Amino acid sequence: MEDQIQSQLSSFGARLRELRLKCGWTLEELACRSSLSKAFLSRLESGDRQASIAAALTLSRIFNVSLASLFESGVGSAPCVIARGADAVEKSINGLKYVPLSNAGCFFNLQPIKVTVPVSRRGDEHYHHDGEEWIYVLSGALTLSLAGKTYDLTPGDAAHFDSRLPHRLIANGKKDAEVLLVASPVGNSSQMMLPANSQHRAIPAIRLLDLKPQNEMAGFAKPRQTKINFKKIKLKPKNRKELS
Repeated sequence: MEDQIQSQLSSFGARLRELRLKCGWTLEELACRSSLSKAFLSRLESGDRQASIAAALTLSRIFNVSLASLFESGVGSAPCVIARGADAVEKSINGLKYVPLSNAGCFFNLQPIKVTVPVSRRGDEHYHHDGEEWIYVLSGALTLSLAGKTYDLTPGDAAHFDSRLPHRLIANGKKDAEVLLVASPVGNSSQMMLPANSQHRAIPAIRLLDLKPQNEMAGFAKPRQTKINFKKIKLKPKNRKELS
């Protein structure tokens, strides 16, 4: 049991250090962003200290990763994730049918999905969320409605777009359209993160735990206020001759 706990602590520490270095932050910078002390973070990374739930939640929010992924040592712990076709389970939501092609949402950022867009799909609701999407038409005729414009796609065509823009997939013709969709929820560093309550997804993000992004400044520690006491100096009265 103790070996398992130590292994988990080491995994958490390695993952924390990996994420910190990936962001290019020093321990001091992470301490400032998280309001956790540098000494505490150092002990977490070395595996000498166990993180509380509050600390783990804070760190997962700052690095914008799932809570579960903090306890894995990154890609190295899962170099290859196999998704067997026999194990695939089709799901339905918002008029779409989809099959996740990977269950490694806590290790990787790309989310590959096979989507079926039925011809009978109703409505004209558009969706928007952080990141970017790439779609490839496998069969059928598809129209991508994106930010007020439409793009007609046929088998073999692909589209790559900023998923913060309002978008919707529409099947044309007499049969359903099959699409290979790859989503990258985080997107590039130049993108501004949308608050969780302003995101509107057709298909939920494949994450073990989605945490509500908060203003990055909320993670900064407040500067310490130091009170300086000045000693009172009693001045001796000057000689009367000096005053004249």
